[in-house]
This record gives sequence, C-alpha cells and structure tokens, in this order.
Amino acid sequence: MTRPTTTDVLDRMHTLMHGLRRHLQEAARVDGEGLGPMEIRCLGYFMRHDGATQSELVQHAGRDKAQIARIVKALHERGLLHSQPDPNDGRSQRVSVTTQGQALHRKLHQHRVRFEKTMTAGLSDTERATLLALLGRLQDNVGEDPA
Repeated sequence: MTRPTTTDVLDRMHTLMHGLRRHLQEAARVDGEGLGPMEIRCLGYFMRHDGATQSELVQHAGRDKAQIARIVKALHERGLLHSQPDPNDGRSQRVSVTTQGQALHRKLHQHRVRFEKTMTAGLSDTERATLLALLGRLQDNVGEDPA
C-alpha cells in the first residue's frame, strides 16, 4: 500500500466534485428546462429558505447583487418564483417558489439523490454517518456553510 501524500484528500474531493458537476450539468440539460447552474442554485436556495429576500441570497451566495437580481427576475418571468412585500420593510420582497418551481426543483433534486446513492453504494449506515461527520468537521475547519 502506498503512503498517502499531503494532497490526497484534496485530489479525491476534487475528482468527486467534478463528477458531481458533470452529473448536475447533464441533469440540467435533460430536465432543467433551460435553466443555468446559478438559476438552479437560486431556486434551490428559495426552496430551502422560503420567504427569504434577495439580499439574504446575495449574502449566502457571495455573488454580485445585480447578478442575483437578474437571476431572480428571470425565475419570476418563467413563473418559478413569486414575491410579496416584506410586512416589516416595504423596500424588501419575500421570495417563494411557485408550484411550478417546486415541481422542477423536485425533478432536479432526484438527480442529486441518484448521484449520492451511486457515490455511497456499498457504504454501511455507520460508514455513511462517519463520512457525514468527517465532512462536517472539514466544513467547520474552513468555515463553509453547508446550506
């Protein structure tokens, strides 16, 4: 058995992330109804954070405010998102996913579920729990938010 090098973990993570990215790009091509990766991520954010604001998404994503505004506007125009004024701040809009957006998100989410099942095939429940705990510690070490 060869001795691990200092970048083996990063190399494996890099390979897995590229596999995930390829899988998600294919899912978007097949079932994404023409949405781009950031549009899909934006839709997913509002699925997980119903009633959030664009400003909250900007902060979460670390993206330019104008870029997020264009994406949210495009998703509104496609009927995937809707907004209503924030009752506490009339300058702000609370964003929710429409029924059509929820259906599209569920379809795309199934691709993620299938990829994860493929990736973790052969792992016991204990091994999967250990993997999740270790990944959580890695995230804590670099201060990344999993959502």
